[in-house]
Amino acid sequence: MKAKIFLIVTLLLLLLTANVAAKPVITADNTYYDINTGQYVLTGNVHIEVGSRIITAGNARVSMFTREVWGTGGVTVTQGDIYFTGSSVYVNGSQDSAQIDGTVNFSRTGLNISANRVDYNWRTKIATFSGNVQFSQDGTTRYENILRYDLRNNVIL
Repeated sequence: MKAKIFLIVTLLLLLLTANVAAKPVITADNTYYDINTGQYVLTGNVHIEVGSRIITAGNARVSMFTREVWGTGGVTVTQGDIYFTGSSVYVNGSQDSAQIDGTVNFSRTGLNISANRVDYNWRTKIATFSGNVQFSQDGTTRYENILRYDLRNNVIL
C-alpha cells in the first residue's frame, strides 16, 4: 500500500513539475492587459521565456489564450544554439513556429545566413529563409532567393 501511495505521489509531482516548466516567464519595463484584445501589451526590454525558448524585443503583444507573440524592435529568438535576430517576430506557440522579418541573421560555428525573412519550425528544426538570402559556410558564400535549411542535421534541403 505504501508503495502505491509513493508511486502516485511521485507521478503527481512529475506531472505538476512538467506543467510548471511549460508556463511562460514574461518580463518588460511596462506591462498592461488590454481587455479589448485579450492580450498583454509589453514595452521596453521584453523578455519571454517558455521552457528553453527565449524571445526578446523592444515591444510585444502576447496572447496567453492563443499562445501567440507579436514583437518588434531588436528581436531575438533563441533555443539552445539556435539564435535568430531580426526587426519583428510572430510566434505561434501552438504550431511551434516563428516568422522573423527584417534583416534576419542566423549564425552557428562556421555558418552565417542572412535574409529578409525566415520561417522556422521548432518541431522539425527546418528554417526557410527568403528574400536576398546570403549563405556562408566554411569560406564559401552563395546567394539565393529561397533557402531551406535543416538545423538539426546542418544541411541545405
